[in-house]
Amino acid sequence: MQSSEIMSETTTNQEKTVNSKYLDECIFAIAKNDLSYMNELYIYTHVQVYSYVLSILKNKHDAEDVTHDTYVTVYNNAHLYKSRGKPLAWLITIAKNLSLTKLNDRNRFDNNDISQYQIADEKGLSSVDRVTLETCLNHLNDEERQVVVLHAISGFKHREIAQILDMSLSGVLSKYNRAIKKLKTQYEKGEMI
Repeated sequence: MQSSEIMSETTTNQEKTVNSKYLDECIFAIAKNDLSYMNELYIYTHVQVYSYVLSILKNKHDAEDVTHDTYVTVYNNAHLYKSRGKPLAWLITIAKNLSLTKLNDRNRFDNNDISQYQIADEKGLSSVDRVTLETCLNHLNDEERQVVVLHAISGFKHREIAQILDMSLSGVLSKYNRAIKKLKTQYEKGEMI
């Protein structure tokens, strides 16, 4: 299976599991201290949040910590949430800010071990597919990896990615197309597996 097929299949699976209206309901319920919705929010969003955080930090343990901190921040700030139809974007923005803080705390890239980069466990993705996807993503630079993870794994549109990463739409499109071209070239050369 080619990397683009894996990414398309993963995106389709994610779109089925994330319902923005339901996530809005969860966040509003959390704001009213109904903690049962915290678990629901986690179940429906942790793969996207963890994968994105890992694409920035490239360290499994740091990514787990920041993912945890993201949900603690959501719990503490749910009362500030204003629905704009994109609750996952709100979570990803929190995760992004916490990830950047983590990078600064460890003096940016001191422990940049690519071998720690792993995709979160997810239904519909076999262990072979997961290893292949991880190997593919390790051929990308940091910005390319973030754009691909947000688009292909988390299902964000390029315009949404531009807002999350504070980049121009043309910059996001350029990085995404460059990353896909790089992956295709590596795959054709047989350097992916």
